[in-house]
Amino acid sequence: MCFQVKDVLEAMHKDAGENGEVKNEKGEFLLRVDGGATINNLLMQSQADLLGNPVVRPADIETTCLGAAYAAGLAVGVWKEDDIFASGAKDNDTVFQPKLDEELRKKKSESWCKAVSRTFDLADLSL
Repeated sequence: MCFQVKDVLEAMHKDAGENGEVKNEKGEFLLRVDGGATINNLLMQSQADLLGNPVVRPADIETTCLGAAYAAGLAVGVWKEDDIFASGAKDNDTVFQPKLDEELRKKKSESWCKAVSRTFDLADLSL
């Protein structure tokens, strides 16, 4: 999962160009995550290590329904956008910092790409 996320993010950054990547005040790209898989600390640390960037997990990991509630509240004037979209990490967020050095990160990524390329043309799609 971590390698696939890394591949998708790299493609998105490439498509967006230099101006498309949003960075924090330290010049870091932050991956903000949510959903059930994010409860796994090893998975989150692995993601940070592979990206070489911090991964931020909110205290409330199930934010899909929260987003729907915010959208409804915005529509009827219960909240203002500034109240909801305040930037920066919250005190109760967990931030996973990368620990791998660049050389090992590169080797792991190259190994992933090699494994993926070896799967090409394995299936007979004419069946």
